[in-house]
This record gives sequence, structure tokens and C-alpha cells, in this order.
Amino acid sequence: MAETTETMEDRLSRIHRAMGEERLDAVDAVIADLEPAEIALLLESLPPAARVRLWQRVPAEVDGEVLLHVHDEVRGTLLEDMDHEEIVAAAAALDTTDLAEIFEDLPQQVAEDMLRSMDALQRTRLEETLAFNEDSAGRLMRLDTIAVRADVSLETVARFLRWKESVPDNTHQLMVVDRDARFVGVLPIARLVSHDPEMAVADLMDREVDSIRVDMKSRDVATLFQTHDLVSAPVVDEFGLLLGRIVIDDIVDVIREDSEQALMNMAGLDEEEDLFAPIFSSAKRRAVWLGINLVTAFLAAWVIGRFEDALDKIVALAVLMPIVASMGGIAGSQTLTLAIRGMALGQISRTNSSWLLRKEVGIAALNGVVWSLVVAVLAVVWFGNVAIGAIIAGALVINMLAAGIAGIVIPLLLKRAGIDPALSGSVVLTTVTDVVGFMAFLGMATFFLL
Repeated sequence: MAETTETMEDRLSRIHRAMGEERLDAVDAVIADLEPAEIALLLESLPPAARVRLWQRVPAEVDGEVLLHVHDEVRGTLLEDMDHEEIVAAAAALDTTDLAEIFEDLPQQVAEDMLRSMDALQRTRLEETLAFNEDSAGRLMRLDTIAVRADVSLETVARFLRWKESVPDNTHQLMVVDRDARFVGVLPIARLVSHDPEMAVADLMDREVDSIRVDMKSRDVATLFQTHDLVSAPVVDEFGLLLGRIVIDDIVDVIREDSEQALMNMAGLDEEEDLFAPIFSSAKRRAVWLGINLVTAFLAAWVIGRFEDALDKIVALAVLMPIVASMGGIAGSQTLTLAIRGMALGQISRTNSSWLLRKEVGIAALNGVVWSLVVAVLAVVWFGNVAIGAIIAGALVINMLAAGIAGIVIPLLLKRAGIDPALSGSVVLTTVTDVVGFMAFLGMATFFLL
């Protein structure tokens, strides 16, 4: 393992230096010190040409794990550089759950060969896993679960484990089922080894254990792990039959992916976008949201155009106008961010949304009054016109109130319409604060000053 003090930037520098000097042994030395997830991050941090060269140096025995950890778009470029046999070998090294995660990205012929090479049990397990929704507990669960009956002794369980010779990773407890394979509790390994072997599993098992429905959304599973401090949890079907387990390793990946998705969506981007993708494909993706933003910008410009006479006669309006839109935009973004975060954590529902809306209106009113007075004083000092100071103060209060309301209402409406608020909320919010701000400021100026 590499020293924990070495950063990704240090590793990138070493790789670039070694490749530039054609010291492939130095490249191999860097890779040898890394875990598959770290190699994946390193690959994602390189331009396409350097990425292919580094990928060719990755040991074949970890190819599958590395493919599992890279983003979808990067995975596609790496698969293009592999021949048929290499892909089959890499995929074959993965367990059923991990294979299901990348199976749909494999070339069709490779996928067919993989299925043919599996035994009946492996093929059935893979097909069952792929049948679950991609964003569900069924896709997260591992099938390597050890289950024991409640009516057997600890000695019987210990003999069974010795017969297996090994246990799956992250097994700190055994699942307990009844005669019909329904989940009834868990037996911590610590109790198994520290109590009288003649005792029955039923005497030591924990019965009050959180189980997860196989169709639960992965985001909800992650929330359950966070709030209940779980390390692993059983997965059951609608009848309570034990199907598998989910461990904390998989939940960490879900949390990371959700965080990346939220961050990228705020900018209208796909979380799977390759940082070093070709210029044309990246530009095409971003052009969509730039186009949407352009439409909203023209809407704001159209509103400004309705007050052309006022702007021609009173130059101060054009100077102060951006302040109104900017303050409303910032206030709305603060509320929108909190609302989207609350929705992601399941903290906002119909029962408390009205209370939250009243709170944000109160905050907007208080901040609006305070900062409108500050801006009004500055405007009067700057332009020597009390009327302009009063107008911009009123417009600021109106726009910040609109921003507070929009910051709560917009994500709720978008979610109800089936649209991700993180992806489009900021665009809609900007339109509202710009239009309301310009309309209030220029409208009052036209009414009172002309």
C-alpha cells in the first residue's frame, strides 16, 4: 500500500513524469501500491491518450474491480481498448452483485459468452439481480449471506462455519431464519464464540433488527444505514423471505454517487460525465442547459425592454438594476439549496412544507428590510435622490420575498412533476428572481418617477 500522506496530485505527477520519461517500471510501481478504487480515480484523472497507456499497465487480475469503480463513460472508453478475452476474464473475476453493476455496459457478444460460461446457479443469480430496478436494494444486496436456523445450537453453527472454511467479507453477524426461510433475527459472531456451545441460537439472537425490503430505493437504504448506524442489514421480499444482505461498503458508494450527482446536477451536468471527454461531446451536453438559460435570459431582457423609456431618462436605474436581481438570486439560492438537501434526506413532506415556507418568508422579510435600508442609504448618497433610494429598497424587499417563496415552492413543484429539482431548480429560480426583481424595480420607477 502507498503511504497515506501521498495525495492524488502527487500520484498524478509521478505518473506523468514516469510516462514522459518512458519509465514504465516507475508507472508499474505506482499502480502496485494502489487499491482498485484508487487506480480507477487515477484513470479518471488522465486525458484519453495517457489513460489508455496507464490502463494497459494495470494488472489483469484487478481489471474487473477497476472497471467497477470508474464512471460509466470512462468504463466505456476502457472497454473499447480491451479485446474479447480480456473483458470476459475481467468480468468473470467479479461476484454476482458487482457483475450486475457493469453487465449492461459489456459488449453484447461478451455478455452472451459470460452467460454461457456460467453454471446454472450463477446465471440464475445474475438474472435475478438484473431483474431488480437499478436504483433499488435488490441491486445493492449481496447473495453471499450465511443463514442459520434459530433452533440449532451454537456448536452446530460453529461446525458449519468450520466446514465452509471461510466466511464472506464484512460478516460480523449471521442471519437467522425459520423453517420457511423467513428472516427472524441475527446472531452476532461475537456471541457465537463467547457463549456455551450447547446454547441455542434462539437464546442469543437479536430479534429487533431492521430489515430492508428488496424494492426499497437505494437512497432510502443509505439513509437507514446513516440514521441507525448499521454495518450490514438483511434484505427480504414482501413475504419476509431472506434474499441477501447489504453491507456498509456498498452504502458508502451510494452516498458518494448521490453527492456527486447533486453537485453536477446543480450545474446541469451528468454525474457520469468524463472530465477529459472529447471537446465536441462535452460541449454538446452543456449546450442544452446553456440554451435553456438563454431562453430565460431573453425573458428577463424582454421585461427590461418594457421599461426602455425609464432607463433612457434615469441612468441611475441601469446602474442599480443588477443589485436587485443579484440580491434576490443569492437569497433564493440559499433557500433552494436547503430545500433540495432537505428533500434528499427525506426531511420535507406535505406535512411540514407550509411551516417551512412561512419560516423562509419570515427570513426573507427580515433580511429584505435590513439590506434594503443599507442599499437605500448608499443609493441616496451615490445619486442624491431619495426617491430612487426608496424605490430600490421596496424592490429589494419584494424580490427577496419572491426568492424565499420560490426557493421552497419550485423544488416541491418540480419533484411533483417528476423532475429532479437539483437539475433544473436553479434555472427556474434565476428566471423568477430576475423577472420579479426587474419588474418591481423598473415598474415602481416608471410609476413614481415618470
